[in-house]
Amino acid sequence: MSRDYVTKEVAAIISDKHYESPLNLAMASAWIMGNFKGLNLKVLDLRSVSGISDFFVIGSASNTTQASAMAEEISHQMRANGIEALSKEGLKTNTDWILLDYGDVIVHVFHEPSRTIYDLEQLYKNALSVEIPESFYFSTPAGERKGGDDSGRNYF
Repeated sequence: MSRDYVTKEVAAIISDKHYESPLNLAMASAWIMGNFKGLNLKVLDLRSVSGISDFFVIGSASNTTQASAMAEEISHQMRANGIEALSKEGLKTNTDWILLDYGDVIVHVFHEPSRTIYDLEQLYKNALSVEIPESFYFSTPAGERKGGDDSGRNYF
């Protein structure tokens, strides 16, 4: 998947009128994680349960290299759209939890085995869960598809 494809898709989500700000940033982050084969993606709406942030984006990676790649791409795409992180934790340290704080949106990228230890979903169990469209999960650009697969999704 090319960076141009990712940039185009992220820009489309950020400008999508169905997602008001800052939900658009959360959904763009979820799309990136899904297309980097992130696992168990969640977008939690915290506006009625916490003052810490409006949305949490939570996802897991199979290994720390994948987690770093997801976080780096989210960081790159946000910067490309004029959004700077207030804080980045764990990005350069090969850790099991990377946090990207954009103020109204906080992105959590976990190495899968560690996610259950921190259990953010339980901590914020009263938060509403935002539906993530199936199309946000790993998709292949039309020019890169093989055979007759017109779905644009390839899970394995």
